[in-house]
Amino acid sequence: MAKVGIFFGSDTGNTRRVAKSIAKKLGDAADAPVDVKKASVDDVLKYDSLILGTPTLGDGELPGLDAGASDESWAEFLPKLKGKDFSGKTVALFGLGDQEGYGHEFVDALIFLYDLVIENGGKVVGFWPTDGYTFEKSNATVDDQFVGLVIDHENQSEQTDERLDTWLEQIKPALGV
Repeated sequence: MAKVGIFFGSDTGNTRRVAKSIAKKLGDAADAPVDVKKASVDDVLKYDSLILGTPTLGDGELPGLDAGASDESWAEFLPKLKGKDFSGKTVALFGLGDQEGYGHEFVDALIFLYDLVIENGGKVVGFWPTDGYTFEKSNATVDDQFVGLVIDHENQSEQTDERLDTWLEQIKPALGV
């Protein structure tokens, strides 16, 4: 069985912690999570099953220097993946956001990862219901669902483990786990 590759961008470390939790819950089925600031394009492309995670910073932006992050992240790495062949790849997404403080752009950065995977010919799995969240607007919805798992550590941290478990059970078959 091929391993699942987990890649994330982070600024405060919350997304890294969620990525590590996902890897722990998947056990031997996943490789250790990799921060995209330390990843190469080849690192990502070697996997047929991927989990990609990001927080949303600034005005609905990916983490990166222009969004005020302390280091390079998705904003600098995503352009390197543009045009790469994702056909045959199955990708699940997760995003962190604050629905109370940033309800007008809640987890918007997720859509950038989604769009890249789709444009590159990949398949996205793991859509997540918007029920249970209170927000004004999110660009990260398709057909009234989030394009991936949404975690709000600021306001709903007590729900994180249960949401992770439910989502992982949903995506495991598609990822070949």
